Amino acid sequence: MKVLIVNGSPRKEGNCSKLIAEAVGVFQKEGIETEVFEIGSKAIRGCAVCGYCAEHGKCAFNDGVNELAASFETADGFLVVSPVYYASANGSVISLLDRMFYSCHADKRMKVGAAFAVARRAGTVATFDELNKYFTIHQMPIASGRYWNNGFGGAKGEIAADEEGLQNARIVARNMIFLMRSIALGKEKYGLPEAEKAARTSFVR
Repeated sequence: MKVLIVNGSPRKEGNCSKLIAEAVGVFQKEGIETEVFEIGSKAIRGCAVCGYCAEHGKCAFNDGVNELAASFETADGFLVVSPVYYASANGSVISLLDRMFYSCHADKRMKVGAAFAVARRAGTVATFDELNKYFTIHQMPIASGRYWNNGFGGAKGEIAADEEGLQNARIVARNMIFLMRSIALGKEKYGLPEAEKAARTSFVR
């Protein structure tokens, strides 16, 4: 099994990296493959609404999104960790998720999702809610922890003092593993739930 991890922080070995390391330690102990994409400092542009992906199954811009989408297709779980900027995720993270979830035509149902927001003080709950919406719109179960998934630290490495946040990263990782394994067994015995063609209703009259 494999978990794809996105680190949205531009800071090398910063607080997001330390939180991810806690989760990776759990994944490795349980024999789960991990692949970490460091995207915080990359120039990832927003969606141009060009329609290229509808025809070609991938984004028109080769700035890392298509590479991530290819790994996402074979992943059983997806974990995104972002610093908080003005009570929102890093702009690179949002641009990447907008384009990857829209352009990647792989079946996303029942891939396990989880998100963490890291801040000095506030804005984590709004960011956590923002990131989870990518999962709920694609029928992806969300792995929860024992608190909202946030971590606290301003200066580089300060999150090391947030024992509760780091513990929750380990708890979420274990819950992701349980869900991924349970879903794999369920798919083997029952298959995926019946899929319906999307109904699109416009309320503009």
